[in-house]
Amino acid sequence: MTRLNIVLLLAVLASAMFLVRQQYESRRLFTELDKAVGEAHRIELEHERLEFEKRAQATPLRVEKLAREQLQMRTATPAITQYVRPQAAKGAAP
Repeated sequence: MTRLNIVLLLAVLASAMFLVRQQYESRRLFTELDKAVGEAHRIELEHERLEFEKRAQATPLRVEKLAREQLQMRTATPAITQYVRPQAAKGAAP
């Protein structure tokens, strides 16, 4: 009878240790999951901010301003437009 009690006591202790270990692992994994969800949210917000900045950088007014200031480009007007007339091919009838 004493041997059975010792074996049962060891089984209870082993299962208690296993349960404590599993609870610890569960809490650790939950903490990691919570951190990962927070990081995913932060990355999503950063992505949205960068998309907004990309759209803001590509507005027609900004592109025109950069073309004028940095590239010294100007708007085409009839006064500065040069028209090229097609030349007739050699030997072709006019």
